[in-house]
Amino acid sequence: MPSRKKTSMFASAFCTCVGSFVVICVVLATPQWVSSDVRFSRTGSNVTIRLGYGLFSGTCEQFVDAGLQVSKTTFQVADSLSSASSRGLNVATIAVLVLALLSSLLSSGFTCTNAISNPYQTFLGPVGVYTWNSVCGVLILTAMILFPVSVQGNSLSEELAHSCSTPLQDHIGSKHSYGYSYWIMLLILFLNLTSLIIIYFYEHARYSKKKEQERPIENAPKDVILF
Repeated sequence: MPSRKKTSMFASAFCTCVGSFVVICVVLATPQWVSSDVRFSRTGSNVTIRLGYGLFSGTCEQFVDAGLQVSKTTFQVADSLSSASSRGLNVATIAVLVLALLSSLLSSGFTCTNAISNPYQTFLGPVGVYTWNSVCGVLILTAMILFPVSVQGNSLSEELAHSCSTPLQDHIGSKHSYGYSYWIMLLILFLNLTSLIIIYFYEHARYSKKKEQERPIENAPKDVILF
């Protein structure tokens, strides 16, 4: 059976890993990734398409000239994308987050295992927790880079706006604002880092105690040496 200290520290790490898993589920499920105002010129008027969407679905509103709202519709992101690059980046972002979800689940399993037992295999111990938390963090950072590249580098909002309203002519400008579904990925990074710090302090304390128990004989008291 593990010591009380090991159980408490790995239980704390388990809670942070579970929290990371839950937040990734929220990120995937919610559509508040970005809000975009995309302006186009049309014969006799200017049109603003206001989009709010995530990886799977979103809403679209159309405003003409002085704010007159024409319509509001919902759409599926995958069905509204026509270019291969936009589809590819969207699928890549989803795939990266699913992999992050799996790595977070594995990290939760490893911390739970160490909280209730002492695994013989090295990789099932702290090394495994380090590995899967690091993998999850890297994948989340990758998703946080891929999505803005798709929105601002690959004109994702403009492409979705064209699918919401026709006919649209010259693109005048776009304004983007990232929502909580995007920014809470920073919380996932924080939770992963917290797990790593907890396990690091446990490993450091265990190493210090081991070195203390293995002091060389020259550090022993003189009367013990004489005896």
